[in-house]
Amino acid sequence: MLLMQEPQEQRPLLRLLQHTKNHRPQLILATLYSILNKVFDIAPEILIGMAIDVVVRGQESFLSQFGIHETWDQILLLGVLTFFIWLGESIFEYLLLIQWRNLAQWIQHGLRCETYNHVQKLDFNFFEDQSSGNLTSILNDDINQLERFLDGGANQMIQTATAVIGVGAVFFYISPQIATFAFLPIPVILIGAFYFQTKATPLYAEVRNKVGLLSSRINNNIAGIQTIKSFTQEYFESHQLRQQSSDYVSSNKKAIAVSSAFIPIIRMAILSGFLATFILGASKVIDGTLNVGAYGVLVFLTQRLLWPLTGMAATVDLYERAMASTRRILNLLNEPIHIKDGQESIDSPLGHFEFKDVNFSYKTGPTILKNIHLEILPHKTTAFVGSTGSGKSTLVKLLLRFYEPNSGDIYLDSKDIKSIDLNSLRKNIGLVSQDVFLFHGTVKENIAYGNPKASEEEIQNAARMAEADEFIQNLPQKYETIIGERGQKLSGGQRQRLSLARALLKNPPILILDEATSAVDNETEAAIQRSLSRVARGRTVIMIAHRLSTIVNADQIYVIERGQVVQQGTHATLIHEMGTYQSLWNVQTGSLPPTERRHETLPNS
Repeated sequence: MLLMQEPQEQRPLLRLLQHTKNHRPQLILATLYSILNKVFDIAPEILIGMAIDVVVRGQESFLSQFGIHETWDQILLLGVLTFFIWLGESIFEYLLLIQWRNLAQWIQHGLRCETYNHVQKLDFNFFEDQSSGNLTSILNDDINQLERFLDGGANQMIQTATAVIGVGAVFFYISPQIATFAFLPIPVILIGAFYFQTKATPLYAEVRNKVGLLSSRINNNIAGIQTIKSFTQEYFESHQLRQQSSDYVSSNKKAIAVSSAFIPIIRMAILSGFLATFILGASKVIDGTLNVGAYGVLVFLTQRLLWPLTGMAATVDLYERAMASTRRILNLLNEPIHIKDGQESIDSPLGHFEFKDVNFSYKTGPTILKNIHLEILPHKTTAFVGSTGSGKSTLVKLLLRFYEPNSGDIYLDSKDIKSIDLNSLRKNIGLVSQDVFLFHGTVKENIAYGNPKASEEEIQNAARMAEADEFIQNLPQKYETIIGERGQKLSGGQRQRLSLARALLKNPPILILDEATSAVDNETEAAIQRSLSRVARGRTVIMIAHRLSTIVNADQIYVIERGQVVQQGTHATLIHEMGTYQSLWNVQTGSLPPTERRHETLPNS
């Protein structure tokens, strides 16, 4: 009844019901158990009134109409009925608790998994404007908030509605006049609940937003604890966290103030309904138009109906919190996926890529790639070099379809990559990124991440190819050593070699190395170079490098500047061309251009 007041476009509960239609049979069953439990819960008050009627009127009681005239027989019958009613109430209480709690678990589990799967499919553009803490808050805290409502609040709302209908039927059967006065508080309560809902909705939306910001701050600070400590910013970050936590408390305080004001209003409305039944019913008993038993039924049922309504404030409060969370969950699920999956599957592609007139810019920012025309030959090593921000790594992101070009086409073995199934495309590409991400777990688990069914021997062979086996053997538990979150127990070079081993175990026909040696020392770089010379055989290798020494043996080198190809060729040809590549080489090796070397040999004038 309360929920029907909400405008159609703002009904998160209806959206939730539509979204969880697979659980509809369980929801119907849980609702049925709640209704039957409330029916049995109301019945004892009716039996008490009938017992009073029997004691006062004896053989002229209400039960005598059913052929039971002896007073003790009537009392015994009421005793038996009481036993079975209490038994039925207990059984349905057990069943509704089991059903609602399990339903809450099923729905929260399904929503969490579905939302997480959807998030994994979203474009990288989406993550540019999102914090990991906010997404974590939705996937965890918001879904748990919804579970708490389904666990108790939903049952309470159904049982309140059942009580209104059931008790109302009994009241109007016994005395329509008393029923009218007794039920006058109900509209006041509903209007108060609706008013509370309209006031509370934006407040709880703000509460959920504050939770997301607080989670984001905590996640970022834990991930960046090394930076915080190195810059001695512990006090600053504690102050920032305290401020955001205070903002969350303030937002909650406003919502609590509104919900708390609802309770006294309901209590006064309830009191007026109870007094109406109490006084008007007593007057009818005195003038003989209502028997004592019926009066007892009305008084007891008034309490059974109206006093539980004091809990409506807490229930509506729980509902509003849950619906604020539901909006965030469903809005995340409604985020569109712009990179559509292709239909074609590829198996062991050659790795022949072609960029044709490709232009690209991120959602906010200037054009990164401009009219790119280039070719990556199969079973060859192709390198991209250029200054920071020139667009080298963006090319790799387009190859993997992390982003779509604004215009132009990219082909793999003469097939438009838009037509290729994403899973099929990416499983044939091994990526070793500059920003190595390792998972909390063992060395073995991290190497086998792309091929979980790999044998011990295959894992160790991949480690040897990546020149990682030697340092792994020196770890405390060797391949079973826990490396910590993001591999924090390992050095940068060790993490880089594990990342390479992980890509090699995947055994892809196409291998991409995006600044794979930029953060390692010379010894580690030499080790990775040795391994690359072995693993490049029979593969298409794409390298992005700042250190030109790592790509001198590449079959083709493209120089990218300001999003355009400005040079291409081998190291041997490019080193003798006056241009960006020669300048970069001279800077990195400390060499002087040939003209400057000639000037150095001239005698002083």
